[in-house]
Amino acid sequence: MGILSGNPKDEPLHYGEIYDLWQASMVAKGCISSYRALQYHAGDKDLKDIIGDLIDQAELEASECDDILLHNGVAPSPKLPARPEVKLEDIPVGARFTDQEISAMIAADNAAGLVACSQIMGKSIREDIAALFGKYHLAKAAAGAKILRTAKKKGWLIPPPLQVKRPDLVEA
Repeated sequence: MGILSGNPKDEPLHYGEIYDLWQASMVAKGCISSYRALQYHAGDKDLKDIIGDLIDQAELEASECDDILLHNGVAPSPKLPARPEVKLEDIPVGARFTDQEISAMIAADNAAGLVACSQIMGKSIREDIAALFGKYHLAKAAAGAKILRTAKKKGWLIPPPLQVKRPDLVEA
């Protein structure tokens, strides 16, 4: 039996896995803070619900990554201070993000998270780490679909140029 056989949780983390866990925790904590701010800016109830789900997911990710780091003797990134609550009406109009802007921001952020999860899964040699980020990837894919459906339904999506008329195919 080698050092990388048996229970994956008993295997050592390689430095890339340590960094990825630490970075994922730090990013999740940043998302918690920034998404709370965006939630205060959002006016649409469906959008607020999506942001709430993203906050819950980020809290789970930060907690699970921190637990693994602590179990392996690595100090996790610090938590950010809580944001004070604010009402939408108290945010000046010129400083307020619109629902359409928020939708685009969280969609782009979620897409970047999908890529990061895929990269971490590909680099991991511990099966539990790869599976953990596979779980996060699935959650982000589901959130991305929900964000897209909502953006389409609300008229917030600005599509790139669409190919409406297709060229006629010439048969040889």
